[in-house]
Amino acid sequence: MLASLARYPTFQVFLTLSAAVALVATLTPALIAFLKSRGIGQQIRADGVQEHLVKSGTPTMGGVVVLLVAMLLFVAMILFAHPSATSASPKRIEAFNHGIRAAITVLVCMQGCGLLGFVDDLIKVAYKRSLGLSPRAKIAGQLAIATTTTLLAVNWVGISADLRIPMTRVIIPLSAVSTRVPFPAILGGQLVIPWLYLLFALVMILGLSNAVNLTDGLDGLAAGAVTIVMLVFGAIAYRENSLPLALVAAAIAGGCIGFLWWNCYPADIFMGDTGSLGLGGAVAAIAMVTKMELLVLIIGGIFVIEALSVVIQVLVFKRTRKRVFKMAPIHHHFEMCGWSETKIMVRFWIITGCLAALGFALFFYQNAKIGI
Repeated sequence: MLASLARYPTFQVFLTLSAAVALVATLTPALIAFLKSRGIGQQIRADGVQEHLVKSGTPTMGGVVVLLVAMLLFVAMILFAHPSATSASPKRIEAFNHGIRAAITVLVCMQGCGLLGFVDDLIKVAYKRSLGLSPRAKIAGQLAIATTTTLLAVNWVGISADLRIPMTRVIIPLSAVSTRVPFPAILGGQLVIPWLYLLFALVMILGLSNAVNLTDGLDGLAAGAVTIVMLVFGAIAYRENSLPLALVAAAIAGGCIGFLWWNCYPADIFMGDTGSLGLGGAVAAIAMVTKMELLVLIIGGIFVIEALSVVIQVLVFKRTRKRVFKMAPIHHHFEMCGWSETKIMVRFWIITGCLAALGFALFFYQNAKIGI
C-alpha cells in the first residue's frame, strides 16, 4: 500500500485535494453548531456597508478548520507516501526531504498567522466589537512570524536571499548585507541573517497576509481567490519537483473549496482573521520558498489590487479630503455602485484566474525557454 502510493505523485496531490474538500465540508457544520451554541458571531462595523449589518452574529473563526485540516493532511501524506517506502534513489529522497522542510516553513507561517488571527477573533467576540488586537500588537506579531519564516527559509530550507527579476537574468543581490552568528548544528552551525532580504520578506509577508484579510469582506471572495492562487502554486511546486510543497498547496486549496460550501453567499460561517491572516501568510511563504517573490504580485494580483485600493484611498483622502472610491477595499466600492455580492465575487474570481494563469505562463516560459 505504502509503496504503491509513493510511486504516483499526481495521485497523491489529487487525493490530498479531494480529502481536504471532503473533510472541511464535513467538519464545518459541527463547528457552526458549536459556535452558535456559544453565541460566537461576527461583529459588523456600523459605519460599513449597511446591507452587511444583517450578517452580524454569523459564526466566525471558520478558518481554523481549513488550517488544521491542511496541516494534518500534509503530515498524513508525508507519513504514508514518503519515497523511502519504495526503492527510490538517495537523490530523490533527499529532494523529497528538502521539499518537506520547505513545506514545514510554509505551515509555520500559516499556522503562526492563523494563531494571531485566532487571538484577534477571540478579542472581537469577547468584547462584542468589530476591532480586535491593536494595530501595534498585530504588526508586532506578524513581524515575529515573518522573521521566523524568513530565517527558516534561508537557513533551513536553503533558499537564495537574492531576487531574480522575472523573464530576465537580472539578479538583485539582497544577500550582499548579511550577518553570520553561531547557532546549533541544525542550521549548519551558524545563522545567516540577510538584512536586505529580511526587510523585503517582512514587507511581502505582512503585505500579503493583510491583503488577504482585506479581501475577506464578501461571502466566499477570499476563499475562492486563495483556492485559485494555491492551485497555481501547487502546479509550480509540482513542476519544480517539490512534491511536499505541492501537497501543502493542494491541501490548502481543497480546504478552501470545502469551506466555500458553507461560506458562499449567503454565508453560514466566516473564516475570520484566523483564516484570512493564516491563508495570506501561506501565500506569502509559498511564494518565498518557490522563489516566486516577484511573480506573486501577478499570481496573487487580486490581493495586491485590494490592498492598493485601501492605500490609495487613505493617502488621497489625507491630502485632499476627497475619496477616490466610494468605499475601500475596492470590492465595497462596487457594492456601493449597486453590484450584488455574487456578481462581485464571481468577477473577482475571474480576474484572479486570469492573473494567476498569466503568472504561471510567465513562470513556465521563464523556465522552459530562457532556461533560468
